[in-house]
Amino acid sequence: MAHLASRRTRVLTLPVGLALTASLGFLPTGTAAAAPAQEPVAAVPADGPQLSYVVNTRASHGTVKQVRKAISAAGGTVVTSYDKIGVIVVHSRNPDFGATIRKAKGVQSAGATRTAPIEPQATKDVGAGQPLTAGQARAAAKEAVAGEDPLQPLQWDLPAIKADKAHQKSLGSSKVTVGVIDTGVDDTHPDLAPNFDREASVNCVSGAPDTTDGAWRPAAGESDHGTHVAGTIAAAKNGIGVTGVAPGVKVSGIKVSTPAGFFYTEAVVCGFVWAAEHGVDVTNSSYYTDPWLFNCKNDPDQGALVEAVTRATRYAEGKGVVNVAAAGNSDHDLALDAIEDTTSPNDTTTVTRTVDPSACPDIPTMLPGVVTVSATGAKNLKSSYSNYGLGVIDVAAPGGDSTRYQAPDAPADNGLILSTTVGGGYNYKAGTSMASPHVAGVVALIKSTHPYASAAAVKALLTLQADATACGAPYDIDADGTVDAVCQGGKHYNGFYGAGIVDALDAVRR
Repeated sequence: MAHLASRRTRVLTLPVGLALTASLGFLPTGTAAAAPAQEPVAAVPADGPQLSYVVNTRASHGTVKQVRKAISAAGGTVVTSYDKIGVIVVHSRNPDFGATIRKAKGVQSAGATRTAPIEPQATKDVGAGQPLTAGQARAAAKEAVAGEDPLQPLQWDLPAIKADKAHQKSLGSSKVTVGVIDTGVDDTHPDLAPNFDREASVNCVSGAPDTTDGAWRPAAGESDHGTHVAGTIAAAKNGIGVTGVAPGVKVSGIKVSTPAGFFYTEAVVCGFVWAAEHGVDVTNSSYYTDPWLFNCKNDPDQGALVEAVTRATRYAEGKGVVNVAAAGNSDHDLALDAIEDTTSPNDTTTVTRTVDPSACPDIPTMLPGVVTVSATGAKNLKSSYSNYGLGVIDVAAPGGDSTRYQAPDAPADNGLILSTTVGGGYNYKAGTSMASPHVAGVVALIKSTHPYASAAAVKALLTLQADATACGAPYDIDADGTVDAVCQGGKHYNGFYGAGIVDALDAVRR
């Protein structure tokens, strides 16, 4: 079975040699503020590592104002405050800050968003996507028929969800924007530039929005993960390179990961709030929120992180946004009541713990209202690495798999997903990271067809239109005689495929 090199983003290292490049943008450092010295007060400790916190309050101006004073008195500095959802981002060097601020009036929960200090970190590469060869490109161009982009014959994933047929009816509306909450998007790519939404793009790495021109792009040497995701969603049908699932819609870059590739809570909250307030219709999240693969609600720190991200996703959904997220690449049954987590926290020393995913969700993908996506390969079977779970997975979509397990039909010769990379190129990747943007693209087509539909109505159409996919024979993906995963449920809803594999053609005609 295949396993991940890094589970921060939902991209897989497969036996064919694929790995994700970790990334990303620097977090600012800050100075802890001591309580005003108008009268003698006990000194606030400031000798600990500078950590970042989220402080959750009742969403009212008066409460937030009161809590901000308590934060200062406890040795914290407010980075930004999302008053509409009652989430305040704070930096502090007080090692007792969390315990102190939880006792303050008006505070409902508070927790450190990381276990490592805030500091600039160098880019750490753990691999790269498989490059598209010149020979593959030439061969594909010869196979392309009228109306196809040159590399489309290599995109087995488009006919797998009937996107090629959908494009004969509609490419999607330019009034619909999909926000890629990820490692940044290279909007200079010729397949992305025509559809890029500058006004809906931002850098959220610090937890506060940075709208400096180009701040949403991955810096030199940073990951192309978000750029790859963006191409799957909305690469333009322009006679160049590849074609996106919804090549007529807009795509924005919402950068949320640090130079070392961590997706911390404050950045994720910023991303969803930004999307909600800047005309984004759909978000794609192909990552989990660091440093915990699973966040246990009964832990004071982890529980506060769950609460903060939940508030942000609900706020976005309340503004009409459909949030789509990758299920993960650990081949876990997320419906089990006990899973061993050996990867958390991933920013300091990991510990081994047994968790119940229903009480310790993977965020944002397991939050209420978020569309959770599993991955399939070229033979329409669950990908070898994809997480699954009855009652957890909503729908499935192509994420790719090793050709040893699921080889595509010619002329495609690679079982992974081909899409855009930084610098104007193209490469192959696999993972639920690649499945989720296929669903985001289909959601964008549904929204284009039904522009006034609510988020709930769009999600209902997504599942009703999905092609029901039965569990099938016992799942022995590597044919070694051992069942590798157990699918529970019937044809119309089960743990591998949810309501089924998404259908782009139905999205534009119903």
